[in-house]
Amino acid sequence: MASPETLAAQARHFIDDTTGAVVPPLHASTTYARDEGYRLPAAHEYTRDDNPTYRAPEELLAALERGADARLFASGMAAATTAVQALVRPGARLVASRAMYHGLRLWMTEWCATWNVDLELVDATDLDALRGAVQRGPTSLVWIETPANPTWDVVDIAAAADIARARGALLAVDSTVATPVHTQPLALGADLVMHAATKALNGHSDVLAGALVAARDDEAWQRVRHLRHVQGAVPGPFEAWLLLRGMRTLFVRVGRASATAHALARRLAAHAGVERVLYPGLESHPGHAAAARQMQGGFGSMLSILVRGGAEDALRVAGRAKVFLRATSLGGVESLIEHRATVEGPRTLAPPNLLRLSIGLESLDDLWTDLDEALRAR
Repeated sequence: MASPETLAAQARHFIDDTTGAVVPPLHASTTYARDEGYRLPAAHEYTRDDNPTYRAPEELLAALERGADARLFASGMAAATTAVQALVRPGARLVASRAMYHGLRLWMTEWCATWNVDLELVDATDLDALRGAVQRGPTSLVWIETPANPTWDVVDIAAAADIARARGALLAVDSTVATPVHTQPLALGADLVMHAATKALNGHSDVLAGALVAARDDEAWQRVRHLRHVQGAVPGPFEAWLLLRGMRTLFVRVGRASATAHALARRLAAHAGVERVLYPGLESHPGHAAAARQMQGGFGSMLSILVRGGAEDALRVAGRAKVFLRATSLGGVESLIEHRATVEGPRTLAPPNLLRLSIGLESLDDLWTDLDEALRAR
């Protein structure tokens, strides 16, 4: 079998049967004609969740994650919320990482309260705390994010899977930051993987999409697929086509960005203007040992720095950046700097002096000089 790098670069060795084209086509049609006997010639009926453009990126992602099947969604939030709604029934119990994308944490809090779901947010890096939370009541789903935004906490996926399985719960992993380049959660025992495909999977800051990958094509996965069908939270065909284009360079982009992030983290750790660097690749990071076990070929393109001082000091550093762009996202070819407490608002868990850095494909020296000068100038 071809390596993941080859599968991605060739879109699973795609060759169009009719034309010989090496790029999968984009199907813009929203509906599909039947023949004289009112039969569908290719099993496509309506584009809501049946557009043939979806299948190439879905099949590629399933292959990269070593999963049974994958489905695209209109956004990462659409993918995550569909998974929770499909797998956690009213009156059930959901255990989730406290450290996660703040938008999803807020949604979980509000949705669970509305639908009478017992939600417990826990420090999932503490396996005893995670085990205790799962054991406190019948749990349907354990949701973790690793590395977790914006402190890049690392949860031991294999251990979390054992804890969930022992109590009959499913484990879902938000692996947006790691990507299948660095981690394959299904191979470590997870049941479901979520990606905000807007980020590194696409990698060009021009697509909004999400994805779910299942370990098995079972009844739980069929519930997820059914909910996507009836709710219609799917991307457009052009977004799906662009996503596949981005995924074909995934390994080159993520590998380069991760290497740059690691080098920057080491330099920043010795900078007088930095109180602390949060990056799983550093031996000083509390999750480094777990990251080294479950991440291959690098530790991701995301890091955060705690600027010496407070929120105003951090904001001044961000304001002086000339190469880094002050924008909200991650995983693109351009490097971004972001004051998470400002973006997340009053319910943030981010320290006030934290700046989140998404590392792109620029020169390492240019990025370092930009950060060094911004930190020194304050």
